[in-house]
Amino acid sequence: METLKTRPGEMAQQELADETFMSAADLRNYMTEMLMAKASKSLEGMDRAEKARHELIKRMAEPINLTQERLKEILQPLKAKLKSAAERGQTELMVMRFPNALCSDHGRAINNSDPAWPETLTGRPRQAYELWRDQLRDAGFKLNAMIIEWPGGMPGDVGFFLRWGESKR
Repeated sequence: METLKTRPGEMAQQELADETFMSAADLRNYMTEMLMAKASKSLEGMDRAEKARHELIKRMAEPINLTQERLKEILQPLKAKLKSAAERGQTELMVMRFPNALCSDHGRAINNSDPAWPETLTGRPRQAYELWRDQLRDAGFKLNAMIIEWPGGMPGDVGFFLRWGESKR
């Protein structure tokens, strides 16, 4: 029986030549393809998110018909959330979040604590402000608006916070 004698590295070269084994170049190409596939999925996801954001803005730009029944549907769950927050010792609750595109100045007045910030509101955020102004302010609630997201360092989403206790703001 004849024994095959191989020099060091010959076996590795034979394994590398085997088409079932990935070469370093094959692995780099595979990694590149995987990264490109992930980037493509990421771009698709970003596109879907942007479309959803535009749909949200479109829906929230349209005021809703605030009948007594609809008002009750809004206030009932809000009461429960406020009570639950108070039980946890909280003195404020974010009651609404919306894109800054629903402010005529994209949130600049809110960011700068301009007393006229409510005048920049449109659509449902405007209705929410008016609901606070007309019904909740006299009950002792305060409303704070602030930019709560800063994509790319620019003002993003706005949050409305209903306060009923002392806070640091």
